[in-house]
Parts: sequence; structure tokens; C-alpha cells
Amino acid sequence: MKALAVAGLVLSLSGTSAWALEPVASSLRPEVRPVEGVQVASLSLPVRPKARPASRDVVETAGQAGFDRWVRQFRTRAEAQGIRRSVLDQAFKGVRYDPDVIKRDKNQSEFTKTIWDYLDTAVSDTRIANGKKALAREGAVLNRIEQRYGVDKEVVVAIWGLESAYGSFRGSNSTIGSLATLAYGSRRSDFFEDELIGALKILQSGDTTPAKMKGSWAGAMGHTQFMPSSYHALAVDFTGDGKRDIWSDDPTDALASTAAYLKHHGWIKGQPWGVEVRIPDGFDYLQANRETLKMPSDWAAMGVVGVDGKPVRDHGAASVLLPAGADGAAFMIFKNFDVIERYNTADAYVIAVGHLADRIKGGRAIQSKWPRGDRALTYAERTEMQRRLTAKGFDTVKVDGKIGPLTINAVRRFQQSRGMKPDGYASLRILQALR
Repeated sequence: MKALAVAGLVLSLSGTSAWALEPVASSLRPEVRPVEGVQVASLSLPVRPKARPASRDVVETAGQAGFDRWVRQFRTRAEAQGIRRSVLDQAFKGVRYDPDVIKRDKNQSEFTKTIWDYLDTAVSDTRIANGKKALAREGAVLNRIEQRYGVDKEVVVAIWGLESAYGSFRGSNSTIGSLATLAYGSRRSDFFEDELIGALKILQSGDTTPAKMKGSWAGAMGHTQFMPSSYHALAVDFTGDGKRDIWSDDPTDALASTAAYLKHHGWIKGQPWGVEVRIPDGFDYLQANRETLKMPSDWAAMGVVGVDGKPVRDHGAASVLLPAGADGAAFMIFKNFDVIERYNTADAYVIAVGHLADRIKGGRAIQSKWPRGDRALTYAERTEMQRRLTAKGFDTVKVDGKIGPLTINAVRRFQQSRGMKPDGYASLRILQALR
């Protein structure tokens, strides 16, 4: 969901998204790990002695002191917004500044995985098998949820699988502790303070307790990792017990809330998220962009058909997506792709959810090959590409290391100038050509 983008994801519009894959037993929420340091050859020049770094204890103590002052000031602001003092006392009992949360927030843009590496884990045989078991286990309630909200139960299960490995990894961070740390020490303090107020209102309503309110380091909670603002807007009490409980071992409210979220954002029952397609020789790759919408029958007239060679059914207006350029799999994507994208803005995530749902239904694996000889660009390489494109007259507008529509369009224009297929794929080959 959009609220889940608080983790600072790099969009995977061209297969260069930032992902740190975790074991199949855990969440596939895109999170990061520190990269190994780069060794620099030593020079035979005199250097000034390095200052001895402060110990971790000293740094954490300094952070804790500032955090404690911030909490005292925040409590005044929270009370002014209607949070009772007793709720604040209970919520902040034992809460401390967590430097690991800040470290993870700052480091995200440095880490990359290709879309195919991500999908290998996100839609692994184990995750598919576990998804089928989860669908069977919760089949009765999922059928009722599907009937109520008109959202395919397999899509709901797929989101559950990627967000918390079907409930087995819901996160162990204190939501209050994580959000307070981020509100105090992150680059998006206003956003996280609003989410912290939202979390406190959840506690004040009695839907859960501070001890049970746990989730990711970024403040996302429960089986399907809702942020507090999304919880307030769209979580539902499907069990009828008077609480919207997305944290307990019973996933009912969380699964129904996910369906309610997708319905709210325009889910169209019976429409696929996307269909894998074949691109014909001589295809105009400038047509492969999110703004160019055609009915599948019109795409078929241009030679864009399903991998079975047959025209895709006219489920609605669709665009063509090439997440790894002309040499990778191609998809015809529909409105429901955009709806899943509201849950998480990375294309790789949306494709993973849709494809995992298809596989849980019994569908086939992606048929086309990926350019597995390629590697993802590092953050430094992505920013270098943006600078070089702009310097050559193909303005990316921003130099932020995110391969979004502006950079993709700049790559297309550069490719056109060199007589390449203008697929917008920001690959290492493009960077080498720019160099």
C-alpha cells in the first residue's frame, strides 16, 4: 500500500529496484542489510592520525538523552491531539531509542536485487506450496471475504505471503518504539510523528495493547503490515468481536482488511492483474509505457499476444510493461495492477503478488527468460547514470538513484539517439555506453 512505501523503496520500473531478500520463512517486505565496505588501495603519503571513534555505548547514550527530551515534548503535542496521559504512560513504558531502526532507514537506497532474483524467492516453490496450504486452511473465511469485497482470495493470500510469510513473521519490533525513534531521528519526522499519533489512537481505542502492537522496523503492523494511518482508514472488524485485530494469531481481520483496502482503491472483480505476453519482432518499444493504454484486441492487432500465441481477452484497457527491458518477460497489465501498486509502489512487488496469486490458483510459471547475465545497478551507478544522461541532454530532472518514469524516459531518448531499442531499461550496458 502507499503507506507501506514508508520504507523508502526504490521503484523497480526497470529491474533496478532495491531489495534485500530474506529467507522464505520470513517477510518479503523490502528491507535492507549493510553492504560490505569497499577497500581502497593505500597511498604512500603521510596521513593524520584518525580520531578514535566514540564507543557504541557513548553514541547510544547521547541518542537516548536526546530521544528522552523529544518524548517529553511529544507527549505535550499528543495530549493536545486527544491522547490520554494514561495511554501515553503505558505506551512509552520501557520504550528506548533504537539506533538500528535509524540505520536501516538511512541505508535503504544502497541495496539492489534484480527483479528475477527477487521473484525467485518471492514466488518460490516453497512459498507457492505454503500459499496453497494457507488458502485451504483459511478457505471458509477467505470465501466469505471474497464474497463481501469482491477481491480474489488468492491475491489476498499472496499479499499475506509476501508481507509476513502467511503470518509466521509479523515483525518483532515495538511499533511505538520504532515510530517514536523515526519521528525523533529520521529524515521524515513529520510523517512518522503522524503515524505515531495514529498508533496511540489505536491503543486508546482498545483494539490492542502495547505489548501486542509489534511489527516491522518502519512501523508496519500485523499479518499484512498495515501502517497506523491505513489501519484507521480501512481496517475492518470481520470477526464481529468489536475490535479490528490484525495482530493476533487469527488472521481473519487482517485478511479482510487487506481485501477492504484493495476494494477501496478500485479492485475490479474478474480482471487479471496482468498477463504474460509475447512481443513481436519490429515492435515499437515506445508503446511500452504506462500511459499508452489499448484494449488487448488492439494490442493483438499489433502482434502483442499471450505466450500461448492467442490474443488476450478484452478484460479492459491495458498497457505493456517490460520490467527487464526487451530481453526479459513482458506483461500486459490492467487496472488491478495499479490497485496492488497502492499497497506497495515497487513494480517487482506487484508482479510478485500477482504471479504468486496465479501460481496458488494453479497457473504456470513465467515462460519467458530473464537476462540473468545482467546485474542490478548499485545506488552509486544509478546516480551516475542520471548525471551522465542529464549531461548529454537527456534530462532526468532528479539525481536520486531511483529509476522512475523520468529516468526511464531519459534512457529511451538516449537509446533512440544511438539506434538502440528504446525499451527504457536502465542496464549496466546503458551506463557503459554513457561512459
